[in-house]
Amino acid sequence: MNIHAIHIFIVIAAAFVIAVILTWLEIPVLRKKAGQNIREEGLKSHYAKAGTPSMGGISIIIATCIMGLVGTLAFGGTIGDELLIILVFAGFGIIGFVDDYRKVIKKENEGLTAKQKFALQMIIAIAFAVFFARYSAFGTTVFFPIANVFVDFGVFYYVFVAFAVLAMTNAVNLTDGLDGLAAGVTTLVALFFTYAGFIGGAFCKYSAFIGDASETFFFAALAGGCLGFLVFNKNPAKVFMGDTGSLALGGGLVAAAIVLKLELLLLVAGLVYVIEALSVVLQVSYFKLTHGKRIFKMAPIHHHFEMCGMKETQVVKMFWAFTFVCCAAAALMI
Repeated sequence: MNIHAIHIFIVIAAAFVIAVILTWLEIPVLRKKAGQNIREEGLKSHYAKAGTPSMGGISIIIATCIMGLVGTLAFGGTIGDELLIILVFAGFGIIGFVDDYRKVIKKENEGLTAKQKFALQMIIAIAFAVFFARYSAFGTTVFFPIANVFVDFGVFYYVFVAFAVLAMTNAVNLTDGLDGLAAGVTTLVALFFTYAGFIGGAFCKYSAFIGDASETFFFAALAGGCLGFLVFNKNPAKVFMGDTGSLALGGGLVAAAIVLKLELLLLVAGLVYVIEALSVVLQVSYFKLTHGKRIFKMAPIHHHFEMCGMKETQVVKMFWAFTFVCCAAAALMI
């Protein structure tokens, strides 16, 4: 299927405009009811952020859903694939919204409990794995880009997909800790996958297997939505995306990458997410094993760099630059 660059540009630009308008409109509303609480054990430099409106990820979700669907309907693509991705994307966003609502509006300390959040995420992850494996033409196969081969995972495919969805969703959630960090990194990763879908659909000799307009337009819309939100989320942030946004971003990214059959490249392009999650796992594990010792000054690792003396903006720019390099490396693997 041919995917025209001008169509991708239209989707990105329109999603950007929608996200900018919606974020601008939602900030005064959220400021009245959804001020962010800052943890007492957090960095003192972040105390000034208390009261900054959260739950701003609503604008990203709406902009992405609108333009993902419009792009697919107007310019071609598989509407079933687009709807499946959007259901996962919005589903995780709803989980985040409920959690944010209970924490920042109802002023409950915990929001959803860890068990409640995990159970809801597991339901979506398993449902997606089962549905996609049964109705996709690829069945239970996973594409290995460098080798250009498909490997049938059999029954283990369901476990693989469910784990990938849960792991990446929560990894992106952990990345959302500094002004503009998650939104900027996700913009770059989404742009990479937009490029990957475009190459797969327009030029790649494996275009019969990868590269479909529906996934490409979702990634394009996501990139535009994140970029529009970043206008207000860059330091000093006027609004935070909250779990509403970060859980949706993670769920949407991994679901679309799986449907595009380039899920393994998400580990490369989105290496920042992996490192952030691993830093928390290592920190907690080492702390328990050594009865109180730490590997990092603070986890996730972006806070470690802050505590080493780097400014928040420097850490964010460093992570953006690292993500750009990772996306370039992933592009060479297509």
